[in-house]
Amino acid sequence: MSPLPDAVVSADSVLVSGPPMSGKYELFNRLLAAWSNASIIISTGRTAEKVRSDHDRLVGDGGDELVVIDCVTHQQGDKRADTPTTKYVNGPGDLTEIGIKFTDVVESSAGRDRAVGVYSLSELLMYWDPDRIYQFTRVMASQSSGQGWPFVGVVGSTAHDEQVIHTLYEPFDLVVETRVEGDERQFRVLDRMDQPSGWEPF
Repeated sequence: MSPLPDAVVSADSVLVSGPPMSGKYELFNRLLAAWSNASIIISTGRTAEKVRSDHDRLVGDGGDELVVIDCVTHQQGDKRADTPTTKYVNGPGDLTEIGIKFTDVVESSAGRDRAVGVYSLSELLMYWDPDRIYQFTRVMASQSSGQGWPFVGVVGSTAHDEQVIHTLYEPFDLVVETRVEGDERQFRVLDRMDQPSGWEPF
């Protein structure tokens, strides 16, 4: 498994974009783990329990300090109360509540080195138009940056048209694209100025 390039790990904000089954979720978890052992994951499609077990399986350390903002459990009818490390939102379409819960975590994390991830923006695009998700993403990235925390988002490149994908590139310093070539998962890095890097296996 190849290490993540320095350019990716040193970026303030990264968008991971690719088709289904191309390793986006694994790269997302690996990048958060490279940044911090106290990440905040905004999960739009998986329960907090699943997020924690996945993180543990993919990076070998679930991280006791991992905070999950869970947009799924309440939507499924399981009305649990918030804990210090798990915050519940009514559903992935409730951007206002996601923002409130995120602000709560920020305020209770003073002085902590965290990293922030949203998996995934595609889920949010089922509820809102691209401009609204662009604004939401910009605000989240800005709030994270204000704390000195790196930020990563994920989008399914085949789920939306090219214009939507390129709109979502804007708030990020760097884009990591994934693909499957034969039976090999690969990624490459794009930034604003340079040509894309070559494809590398992972």
